[in-house]
Amino acid sequence: MLKGIDPLLNADLLYALAAMGHGDELVIADSNFPATSVAEGSILVRLEGTDAPQAARAILSVFPLDSFVDAPLHRMEMVGDPDTVPPVQQEVHAAAREAEGGDVTMAGIERFAFYDRARQAFAVVQTGEARPYGCFVLTKGVILD
Repeated sequence: MLKGIDPLLNADLLYALAAMGHGDELVIADSNFPATSVAEGSILVRLEGTDAPQAARAILSVFPLDSFVDAPLHRMEMVGDPDTVPPVQQEVHAAAREAEGGDVTMAGIERFAFYDRARQAFAVVQTGEARPYGCFVLTKGVILD
């Protein structure tokens, strides 16, 4: 155990988060996401015992979002209803706003474009999130303090 570190942040995840640089992207994915095939060539960390908002809160407790891009948080759009933001996405967006202490822009990405972008991510974190569309891309920022 580490003092002050969320216990969800296991050694593999902490390594990935620390190794990432400014502009690198991290995927948080639900349990339906094809994480193994998408993460080929990337770091894959599994957090089966948690949902997407819990994972996001833990990650965002140590992970700065990029303030130099228009949207440091992206969500997978619902097929056939891209403008709807389901509760799981609202909860992760709220976690990002809380972690950053202000507004965070969250943009949508069409499903297959999301998969393509996820293949380029530095790391993929697959959660046990059972709700569909619990998939996100976070862009790492810098610590300015």
